[in-house]
Amino acid sequence: MRLSIDRRLTVGAALLAAVAAAVPATAHAVPAEAPAARTTVPAPDLDGISQALRNTLAAGAPGAMARFKGPEGVEFRSEGVQDRTTGEAMNPKSRFRIGSVSKTFSSVVLLQLVDEGKVKLDDPVNAYLPGLLPDDRITVRHLMTHRSGLADYTNAMFAQTVPGFEAVRNKVFTYQELVALSLKEPRTTEPGVSYKYSNTNFVVVGMIIEKVTGHGVAKEYGKRIIKPLKLKNTSYVHPATAIKGVHARGYLHPDEAGAPLVDSTEQTVSWAQSAGAVISNETDLGTFMSALLRGKLLSAKTLEAMTTVTPTDATNTRHYGLGLRRYDLTCGTQVFGHTGTVQGFYTYAFTTRDGKRSLSAMANTSNRGQANTALGGTLEAAFCGKKTAPAVMKRGFAPLRAAEADLPEHGSR
Repeated sequence: MRLSIDRRLTVGAALLAAVAAAVPATAHAVPAEAPAARTTVPAPDLDGISQALRNTLAAGAPGAMARFKGPEGVEFRSEGVQDRTTGEAMNPKSRFRIGSVSKTFSSVVLLQLVDEGKVKLDDPVNAYLPGLLPDDRITVRHLMTHRSGLADYTNAMFAQTVPGFEAVRNKVFTYQELVALSLKEPRTTEPGVSYKYSNTNFVVVGMIIEKVTGHGVAKEYGKRIIKPLKLKNTSYVHPATAIKGVHARGYLHPDEAGAPLVDSTEQTVSWAQSAGAVISNETDLGTFMSALLRGKLLSAKTLEAMTTVTPTDATNTRHYGLGLRRYDLTCGTQVFGHTGTVQGFYTYAFTTRDGKRSLSAMANTSNRGQANTALGGTLEAAFCGKKTAPAVMKRGFAPLRAAEADLPEHGSR
C-alpha cells in the first residue's frame, strides 16, 4: 500500500548483549570515538522501505508500516493488516504500544528536571529515593545509561513468553514491587563499569520523576511533552488496558513453533510503566524525536549530554546515551532515537542529529526476532538511499539484534 501525506518479544533485557569497554565506576561514560558522521544524507529509498516492510511480513508479522519525513515532505508506506479478524489494512493514523521508546519520553522529563536544577545526574539515586537501592554508588546517570548493574526482572518474568505475559496481562504492580523483583537477582555489573540493558533502570527513573515533581508520570508526560508538541495520538493510560481510538492490534508469537498468534493488544503494561507503557502513532513519534534533536525540549547543554554515547557492542556502530540510542549506518549517517518491544509490537523511531529527517516504523508482532530485524531494514533504506539499502538487506544488516532487544525475545526494549 502506498500513500503520500504532508525467540521472544525481546521482552526482557535477557537478550541484550553486554557491551562496551569498561569505564571506572566513578567516571562518567566516555564518548564513543566513531567515524565522522556523514554530513549529507542521501534521498530515501522509498521502494527499499516498502521492501523492508514486505520482508517483515515474510518473517511473520501480520502488518508493518513506516513513515519518513524529510525536507521534501512526508511519505508513508504500509503492508499487511492491523487486525487479523477484520482484515483491516494498516492505517497511518493508527495508535500502538511503543514499548521502550517510552524510555526516551521518561528521559526527557527527567532531563528537564536537570535543566531546572531539581535533579543532578551524578547524585546517588538514594539521595532522591532514600533506602531504595542497596548501593549508594548507583547514580541517576547510571540508570539512564544502563550502567547501574540492576538486573532486568523481565528476564525471569517472561522466561516463557505467553504464560509469562498472561500472568501479568491484567496485573497492576507498584514501582516498588518491580524494583524488589530486580533486587532478588544478582547484580550484572558494578555501578558505572559496563552497559547492560535493564528495564529496572527506567522504572527507577519514573520513581524519581514522581518523587521530585509530586505528580504521576502521566501528568508530567502531558505537561512537558505531549501538550507542548501537540501530540494528539500519544498517551499514557496505565493501568487501563485499552488503546483508545483508531489502533493496530498486536500479536504475540508463542515460543512453540506453529502455535497460533496471541492477541496481546489489551494489557496494563504495568510490568513496564515508565520503562515501556506509552501509546503513540508514527506521526507523533516523528514529531517527538525531531523536536528533541532540534533542541525544542532540552537546553543545548543537556541535549549534548543526552547525545553523548558509548558503544553497546563490539561493532562500534550501536551506542547508548541518556535514554537515547545512536546507530551508525553503513553509509556513515548517524541516527538517534530508540527501539521498542512490547507484547505484540516492534517499533523504531529515529532521526538525524539535526532533526530534519525522521523515520518511524512499526510491526504488529513480537517474540519474532526475524521480523524485528527485517523492520530495522527501514532505517538503511530511509537514511542511506538506493545505493546502500539493497546491499545491506542482502547481507542481513540488523539495526536491532536479539541481544539489544527490550525484552528477552519475550518483553520491552
